[in-house]
Amino acid sequence: MQTVLITGGTGMIGQSLAKQFIASGYEVIILSRQVKRSSRLHLSYAKWDVEKGEIDIEALQAANIIVHLAGEGVADKRWTLKRKQAIVDSRVQSGNLLVKALSENKHQVKTFIAASAIGWYGPDTAESLENGFIETDKADDSYLGNTCKLWEQSTAAIATMGIRLVTLRIGIVFNKRGGALAAFLQPAKFALATILGTGKQIVSWIHQQDLCKLIQYAIETPAMQGIYNAVAPNPVTNKKLVLTIAKNTYPIYFPAFVPGFVLKIILGEMSIEVLKSANVSAQKTQASGFVFDYPTVEEALVDLLK
Repeated sequence: MQTVLITGGTGMIGQSLAKQFIASGYEVIILSRQVKRSSRLHLSYAKWDVEKGEIDIEALQAANIIVHLAGEGVADKRWTLKRKQAIVDSRVQSGNLLVKALSENKHQVKTFIAASAIGWYGPDTAESLENGFIETDKADDSYLGNTCKLWEQSTAAIATMGIRLVTLRIGIVFNKRGGALAAFLQPAKFALATILGTGKQIVSWIHQQDLCKLIQYAIETPAMQGIYNAVAPNPVTNKKLVLTIAKNTYPIYFPAFVPGFVLKIILGEMSIEVLKSANVSAQKTQASGFVFDYPTVEEALVDLLK
């Protein structure tokens, strides 16, 4: 039985991933600042403290695979200078800690799956609107672009250690328990379909089940190495997304446009990302042989809103 060590395993994606791994016959260890007893077979917790540079070496040495998801939520709070630094530090310092621990200790890790984000890419260009951003495109010179660049650099040395490194640039994740979809659903409770800005900006998204499936697929597919976009093959405009959510929520709804300047007042700098159009390609991911269970937003929402 192989053992997977997960960072960020107490979050929504991490919890779903742990359940999936256990069901597939893996032993799972979750690194957490607060260690607790697990009531589930094949699931345990081990301590790490990124700020103090501490990690449970026994847990590290028990692992064959590491899935590194740790990082402060980008959209959880308003972007103050302090918050922006915390977002960067949580990613860079945790990556540095794992690299240091692996380089200084004997271990049996053969595969390392690292999370990144499509914030790497800038606003759409004529070329990206036609073909989608691809993995070889350069990082955008923006806060999120630079954050993703530092994030990926923090684990890049893994590939020089004889460990297979797969980095997934993750799109907007839709799930049943919260996150981005919950934010879109709030106005729907009042029969409102709130379209942001012009509504023409493209949203590159992925169903959480497909993301978890892709992570396990990357683990079990030795040919996968390097960077892959973790997005569904059919991105949509904000307007189409919002109207599709509304249609699947209430029989009667009223479209309402929220001007960009209002979003800037409410969200501050984060509004730049909300209003940004980013058409990200899933071609390389599909070429690896991966098959999406939810390739269209209509199929995803039918599942998530049922």
